[in-house]
Amino acid sequence: MDRRRFVSLAGASLGSLLTQRLWAEQVRMAASLDKFYFALVADTHIIDDYYVKGSENGAEDNESILLTTPRLTSARDLINSLNPAIKQVFLIGDYFHNYPSTDYDFYFKNNTRLDNAKTITDGFKMPVHLGFGNHDYDVRRVSREMSHCLFEAKFNTKPYSVLDYKGYKFVHLNNFLGGTQDHTSSEFNPGIGSLGEEQLHWFEAQLQQHKPTFVFVHYPLIQNKATEFADYGLQPLLVKYQETIQLVVSGHKHKWIDYGRIYGPQHYVMAATRYDPNAYMLMEVDTKRATWRFLNESLVDWSTHYSKSYRAI
Repeated sequence: MDRRRFVSLAGASLGSLLTQRLWAEQVRMAASLDKFYFALVADTHIIDDYYVKGSENGAEDNESILLTTPRLTSARDLINSLNPAIKQVFLIGDYFHNYPSTDYDFYFKNNTRLDNAKTITDGFKMPVHLGFGNHDYDVRRVSREMSHCLFEAKFNTKPYSVLDYKGYKFVHLNNFLGGTQDHTSSEFNPGIGSLGEEQLHWFEAQLQQHKPTFVFVHYPLIQNKATEFADYGLQPLLVKYQETIQLVVSGHKHKWIDYGRIYGPQHYVMAATRYDPNAYMLMEVDTKRATWRFLNESLVDWSTHYSKSYRAI
């Protein structure tokens, strides 16, 4: 089934449970050994008993933060239920919401939001790969080194990483390692992401292998420094290797945004499970044809927090 027919089928009756079930059936019928499926989740913002209620910006944020656990759990259970099975899950930052203490030992003496987040994601039937978001750091109060040590000890996660799977690369970039995220630097500006020289060279080394690559980075590309060292930086690399890069996906904005190909590769910003348990991306890769599909794209309400639910049968 080609993309146009697929979108027509899904879009004909967007709110219809029947259509969603037919769609699920079509995906199963099209499954083959040449295809695999993965899912994306972002901005889960898990909290704990140390969280101070009412500390967000406005009523919507104060309400949503209290529902992050059931909403991520709902997304997890839906993803677990899919057939054909999702093989990998990638979480694009803001795994938990801020730090209740600046004391490293506190996180090993108490049950905190880090432990709560891990408990939920341990319930996925498939591996979950974590990226860093701005709320997974606290660049003014908590050193980056402490955050990295906690992620290593609690989640066995490095600051940036790559998964090689079935001939594809899945790269988690970290836009909190450059000068804009260093409070001792003259270029400190925490609202702007930067990767730092070491990570940029590492990223290019991954791309030089010319394997089809999916790239995940928490801040949208519009919010990252284009170049960091003369003309060397993230955006020139994306343009240089745009034939290798399949897709760039970010979070942070908590809304669905389609930037098209203005940065070279296709770039999506995805909504947050913090606001909607249906804020996930279900992806199909056809290794034989070297193609990919965003399976629940037609259910997305662009420029909002929301998406209609994908129903498995």
